[in-house]
Order: sequence, then structure tokens, then C-alpha cells
Amino acid sequence: MTKIGVLGTTSWGTTLAILAAQKKLDVCLWSRTEQEANQLQIDGANKRFFPNSPFPPNLRIEPSTLSAVSDAEVVILAVPSNTLRTNLKAIKSSLKKSTVIVSATKGLEQNSGKRMSEIIHEETDGYCEVEICVLSGPNLASEIMEGKPTSTVVASSNQRVSKKVQDLLISEKFRVYTNKDIISVEYGGALKNIIAIGAGVCDGLRLGDNAKAGFMTRGLAEITRLAVAAGAEPLTLSGLSGMGDLIATCSSNLSRNHFVGRELARGKTLAEIQSSMENVAEGINTTSAAITLSNRLGVEMPITTVTYKVLFEKMPVHQAIKELMDRDPTPE
Repeated sequence: MTKIGVLGTTSWGTTLAILAAQKKLDVCLWSRTEQEANQLQIDGANKRFFPNSPFPPNLRIEPSTLSAVSDAEVVILAVPSNTLRTNLKAIKSSLKKSTVIVSATKGLEQNSGKRMSEIIHEETDGYCEVEICVLSGPNLASEIMEGKPTSTVVASSNQRVSKKVQDLLISEKFRVYTNKDIISVEYGGALKNIIAIGAGVCDGLRLGDNAKAGFMTRGLAEITRLAVAAGAEPLTLSGLSGMGDLIATCSSNLSRNHFVGRELARGKTLAEIQSSMENVAEGINTTSAAITLSNRLGVEMPITTVTYKVLFEKMPVHQAIKELMDRDPTPE
């Protein structure tokens, strides 16, 4: 039986662990503390997120990262982007030479602007010859846990690796596609969170469907500009990890980043919003990372720029909208 190690008792980490366990795989879900692990074992479910979704009997909880990943053929990373490097440092000595690492984290490293797969490569280089894969798409965890049909994409430069992960996770309710364009898949999954914050502002202010459709479309153009400048293929960004994820995240009240935008429209401060959330809204840190990256690559990103000003410079949302609408006329 294939052993899968999942790092992160986030809603997404829990979802992926349960999906894998439902495929009759040997799944170990890593919990940050022994206390949390004991509670999860007692409850038989992650009651913080999914109280009505019991763990399958072949899903084990471990407070030790080493126990979670040792002998695992596949390790899924579902931790916040700002902790990914730290978690890799903790587990890399326990990884098998042939381990497949799947990044399910949609973000960029804040200070460097690096993608998650770049961090995985840096941290594992010299320790083991791991194969790297990323998973991304329009994947709202609570809908998946309700058994609603969902599609996702796994990307790797090695087609054998992406096919292996596809076979492990695909089911009648969770359709998995493969792709070799890992750069585009990662940028699509990360950058759409910035646009989702603005879409939440649109909905919070009741600006209407015209405004939101225009905002999302220009947002996709902005994502594509930066991603292509960084080596992505533009066609990939019209797929599940680009347009698909953008539509879901910008349209759903289940989206954490959309929630941030709605709360900003209500006049809440960023600190107030973050303190009220159970999970991390990756779009906040990704906004800062994208500004760093766009400056380095010389890419104009007006939506990301005003989002940064709203988040970190306390620009009122109405002023941000005015700044976008008052820009000099340009071709589409």
C-alpha cells in the first residue's frame, strides 16, 4: 500500500488527506503539536473545519514530522507559504531518495518572491533527489468535503511523476488533470488570490457585475503579464490553475481572500480581519511578494499595486478604485 504523508491540518491539508485515504492509501496527517494530534484522534475528525467528516480508518495523525514522512512515497505540503521553508528544513533529512513532494500551497515567498517548487528544490538539494509536483485549481475545500464534483491539475516537469500523483488522487468526484508547465500552474494559483481580494471589495461595495467582470478580466491579464515575464506559458493560465481558480476564488463566499476584500469594504482593518480568520489568506503576503517580483522583472501591475496600498498603506478602498479608473487610457 502506498504511504502518503500530508503536512498541515489546515482545511486543505485535511481535505487532501481524506481524499487520499478514501483511495485506500496509507495516509499519515502531520499535526503541529501533540495536543492537537491527540484531540484529532479523540474526535476522529477535524472539528475545527469539518465536524461532519470523520477520518477514514486508514488515516493516522502524527505530531512528529519525521514519523509522518519517513518511508512515505509521496509527501503533500499543505502548510502556509510563510512556513514552507521551515517545514522543509525539518523533514528533508527523513525523505527517501525517490520521494515525490507535492506542493499544495498557493503562494509566493514574501521576501524573495520565489515559487514553492523553487523553495522545495533549494531546501532538498544535496539531501535527496526528490521529484517535485504542484497541485492547484478551483478547489474550495468545503465543497470537496461535501462530495461536490471538483477538478484540479497536478504539474511536474516529469510526466511520470504527475501521472503517479494523478492516479493516486483521482476519483469519481475529484478529477485530476496533468500538466508539465509547473511555472504557470504555480503563478496562476498564487496570483489569483490578489485579484480575489479586490473582487471581494467589489462585492462588499456592491459595485455590480460589470465592475467585477471587468476587474477579474484585467486581473487575469495582469497575472499573465507577470507569469509570462517569469517564464510561464500563457495558454496554461486559461486553464484550471489560472482562469478556473480565478473564477472560483473571486466568486465564492467560501474564499478566504474574497472574505478579506469584503471585510475591507466594510471598513475593517487588516489586523482585525486576520485575527478573525481560522486559516491564512495567502493573497495578503502574495501581494507583497508580487510587488517585489514585478519590480525586479519590470512588469506593470496596477491592480496589485493598489491592493498593496490598501493592505499595507491604509489606502481607502474607494480611493483605490478611483486610482484604477483614472489611469491613462491604454490598449486592451
